[in-house]
Amino acid sequence: MKKTEDKRHLRSIITRQKLLEAAKEVFLQEGFQKATISQMIKKANIGYGTAYVHFEGKEDLLIILMEDVMERFYEIAEISFLPKSKQVAEEIIHKQANAFLLMAEAERAMMQVFEQAIGVSALISDKWKAIREKFIQRISMDIAYAQQNGLARAELNHDLVARGWFFTNEMYLWEIVRDEHHASVEEIAKTITTVYVTGLYIM
Repeated sequence: MKKTEDKRHLRSIITRQKLLEAAKEVFLQEGFQKATISQMIKKANIGYGTAYVHFEGKEDLLIILMEDVMERFYEIAEISFLPKSKQVAEEIIHKQANAFLLMAEAERAMMQVFEQAIGVSALISDKWKAIREKFIQRISMDIAYAQQNGLARAELNHDLVARGWFFTNEMYLWEIVRDEHHASVEEIAKTITTVYVTGLYIM
């Protein structure tokens, strides 16, 4: 009985993965609005009934793909942040900003699909807001650490500063995704980091 269950579970994982890979291909080919779940099911070569066991529709599929991509972005935000000086803090923050924006460049095609979806789907838009909050919370923790250790200006509201910093990064992220940025990723990262650190950190 256990073996049958294991086999069924494995088959279910493989089917789900096939559907996600097919969905990614269709989204990249068609864009969010034109993509249909039927195209994805056909490409994955699985039955309709089986597909709907795993996902209700194309939004569900895109949310999983979005979580997967954004998890790689979040790994950058989770880089250990325990600086002992303003200089070290600036080095870490610059490294993070640079990696974050380079990731936007590397994931441009899929991020373009996300941007389309955020504009037309309330479900995807809500998902993006939740992702954004996760980043802001993480940044807020880092700022609070810097304030507690006498590196950053204690009178500033760390949550508001975190929002400002994330929104700056997010604005440049979408410019890079649209290929509308006016300077190299490195120059953008260096500039925004310098402005941010100068405003927040104590000399």
